Amino acid sequence: MNSWYDLTLHVKSLPYGRNVNRSDVSLVWKEQKGTCSSKHAFLKHVADLNNLPNIELILCMYKMNSINTAKIGSVLSDNQLNYIPEAHCYIKINEERFDYTSINSDFSKIKSDILLEKDIEPHQVADFKVQFHKSYLKDWIVDRSIPLNFDRIWEIREQCIANLSA
Repeated sequence: MNSWYDLTLHVKSLPYGRNVNRSDVSLVWKEQKGTCSSKHAFLKHVADLNNLPNIELILCMYKMNSINTAKIGSVLSDNQLNYIPEAHCYIKINEERFDYTSINSDFSKIKSDILLEKDIEPHQVADFKVQFHKSYLKDWIVDRSIPLNFDRIWEIREQCIANLSA
């Protein structure tokens, strides 16, 4: 890779898929695949190693639905849900947001559905992100009086993610 731009294009073109170890961001390069978390953590790690300024790794919660995340299919509507809060990572450079998850990723698709944003470090895409997401979902279930328990909501969420990987 000759430039940051070349690297981001390459990462964006890699297939979507979970790496064998969520904590090792180098696996994006070694396995030539990744999720929103691993791809963006990898990019932030490379940026930090090269002292590239003003590049932040952002964890957000957004209202995932079949409009802003079309590939999830009818999983939500089949379970009488309009949306489910989903944890998503992306890069912010000088206050502009970039989503390098896939060739078709476009931050503007979720922009109006963002529930919160949090600046994190690459190592936090493993345990911290998962625990933060689970905690957020548990609160959402209670706050919105969702008639499904956490385990069922997590199963629905996992089916959505599986559909994205297909």
